[in-house]
This record gives sequence, structure tokens and C-alpha cells, in this order.
Amino acid sequence: MPTLEMEIERLIRDLKSWGHEADPGHWQGVPTEGHPEMVTKEILNGWMAAPIPINPHTLAEQTQANLPWAEEEFQERVSGEPSNPHRSMYHWPWWHGQIDEKMSHTYSERFWPRAVYADGSYTELPPLGIRYRWGDLQDVVELLHDHPYTRQATFPIFFPEDTGASHGGRVPCTLHYHFLRRADRLHLWYPIRSCDAVRHFRDDVYMAGRLCQWMIEILGQADGDERWSEVTPGILYFTAYSFHVHKADEHLL
Repeated sequence: MPTLEMEIERLIRDLKSWGHEADPGHWQGVPTEGHPEMVTKEILNGWMAAPIPINPHTLAEQTQANLPWAEEEFQERVSGEPSNPHRSMYHWPWWHGQIDEKMSHTYSERFWPRAVYADGSYTELPPLGIRYRWGDLQDVVELLHDHPYTRQATFPIFFPEDTGASHGGRVPCTLHYHFLRRADRLHLWYPIRSCDAVRHFRDDVYMAGRLCQWMIEILGQADGDERWSEVTPGILYFTAYSFHVHKADEHLL
């Protein structure tokens, strides 16, 4: 089976060879009219499947992620603190915003939504959905601990408040992560609505792989009967509904 490195390179070759021009009219809230450099080259349903390495070092080598930033960002996501903005954001190679700029969302807020109000303040009270309280990453950990082979371990990042983008701000690119253990391998499905091949792709794949590694590590520490002690990362199934590159960045592929 091809490695993550091979699949990443194959998907980028597909974009370069088969991509078509696409202008969605705006990018992250900025109109593209009069900015031909913001028009994208795009393939639809870009996908790949490859084994997730056992250790972070090999994962970093295969993805060529932007380190140390990608690891700092990942650690902030799993920290349990819903920060906005992320402290790690100021180390992102593409960051040009203000140091105190509040964002429409952060991934740590989506990982730990029960601890944050919409106005940015924090609470211990669990916000309610239609019938039940919101879940967070710890709930997925506990579900896999109690039911290792469950089909229900979906961890949503795209929330109902994002539907229709009615607030006019940015919405998450990641839709969800889905964990599924079979035998002694934990597989991960990672659908993403939109993925920039230059600015985000390698880091997104790295952080998805790290989340699978992290989940196994946390369950191994918590499980007294060692049901997770021999489990290793399985296959990462990645799908980007729009896999693209901006015209201005195409030379960086």
C-alpha cells in the first residue's frame, strides 16, 4: 500500500494535471473580483488512503508538515482549553493578522465546545442541543473506551451554527473525524469540504494522523485491562470535496 508521502504527492500531481479553473466569488470572506491571483485551480473529490505511521516523527517526515507550528497547533487543539485566537496561530507561516484578532471559530473551541460561550467567555455548564448536551473530544474517548469497536465514534467539527454560513464569517473546512477500530488497528476517516493544497493540505493530514496517534495513547493510558495496549494507527481515509490551489500559489506546488 502507498505511504502518506506517496499519496500526498500523487494527489498534488492530480491537481497539477487535471485541475480546472474555479472562482467561487470569495475566499475567506474576501471578494475575488479584481483579484485574478485569488482564482483557484481545483479538482473535485480529491481523495487518498494510506497507513498512519506509528510515531509522530515518521508522520512529520511523510507529510512534510510545517513544524514546529503544526505540532503546536495540534497540542492546542487537544489541550482541553477552547482558546480564541490560538496562541500557535502567530507561528503559522501564512499568518498576517493582528495578534489579538478574534476569529469566527477555532478548532480548540470545536474540540471543547461545552466550555465556551458565543461571546468568548468560558463556563463549566454544558450547552444543550435539541435534546442533549453538546459532546466534546473527551466524550469520543470515553465512547471508544467503553465500546472499542463502535461505529458511532464520529467527532463533528462543522456545527449547526455553520449551516448556510448565515453569520457571514468563516466556517470550518474540516467536517468531522470518524474513528473505527477493527482488530488492533484504529482507522480514521477525514472528510473536509475545502482544502488548499499549499497552505493547509500537509498540515491537515499531519494533524489528523496525530489525532489518531493521540487517541490510541490516551486510551492506552486509561484502559486498565490493556485492551488498547497493542493497538496501532490504521488507514487514514482523506477526502476533500474541493482540492485546490490559488493561481498565485501554483508555483509553490
